[in-house]
Amino acid sequence: MSTNREICFVIMPFSQTTNEHTEEYWTKHFEDFLKPLIEVSPKLEARRSQALRGDVLKQIITDLALSPVVVANLTDSNPNVYWELGVRQSFKHGTVTVAEEGTQLPFDISAKATLFYYPGNHLRMESFRILFKKAIQDCLEHPDRPDSHVLETISGRGTLFEIFRRDETIRRLDAVLSECNRNLQVLGWVLEDAKKNQKNSSKRTFVTNLFRTPAAELLVVNRYVDEDQSFYKLTERYLSRITTMNNQITIWEVKPDSTEKWLISVETSTAELLNEFKARVVVAREKISKIL
Repeated sequence: MSTNREICFVIMPFSQTTNEHTEEYWTKHFEDFLKPLIEVSPKLEARRSQALRGDVLKQIITDLALSPVVVANLTDSNPNVYWELGVRQSFKHGTVTVAEEGTQLPFDISAKATLFYYPGNHLRMESFRILFKKAIQDCLEHPDRPDSHVLETISGRGTLFEIFRRDETIRRLDAVLSECNRNLQVLGWVLEDAKKNQKNSSKRTFVTNLFRTPAAELLVVNRYVDEDQSFYKLTERYLSRITTMNNQITIWEVKPDSTEKWLISVETSTAELLNEFKARVVVAREKISKIL
């Protein structure tokens, strides 16, 4: 078997499911029926699922998530098969479901185009082989063609993934706004003390509260808001000013007079910068909250 072939992972029973469908039957079904059909494609190597034991469970999940093609045999409604199918369809498209004629599929699977094979009917079995090969080839040629309602629901725009992403972004922006409001409050305290101290230097008081930056830093580093470059340049200017203000607060008691004069000199520009940044964040949050 060529090592360049990709894995087609086959989900199917591995032990007896009915009096007719014994463990030996399923082994023969894979080796003599499904495997040769799959490996008609020179790009694929068929690999059969194993029993869901703890020591192989991680590997099975990995195979289900990464294999470019998965074939699931739903005959006899085996619980392990449906569990593995659910895992697969939570991660990737490219799944072909098959079942023996007469298999009753549950409603949430019946909507999927399952291919039925007919062990007792040579002509219909040949038709199955043709359709099965086409389905495998389609998975290879169109890996992103949707065939999983689960994946369509939890990923992409307008889906659960987008809802989760939006809610997380809103929570992060709320943290930025909370931090900004706190910093405006600290700015007021700082300037109040600086002005009082300049009027009466004999009774100086010093603000020990520093401006906060983690939420704004996360915004700059991750850029999780879909805004233009001016938004992030403003955020960087905001962070630069906040950092400078913190440095001045740190040396305030060492150089009180010069520090206070500097703080008072940047009062207007600092307040304007903080309020401008806050306003842009509010607008960004409102835009995101309207999505979906």
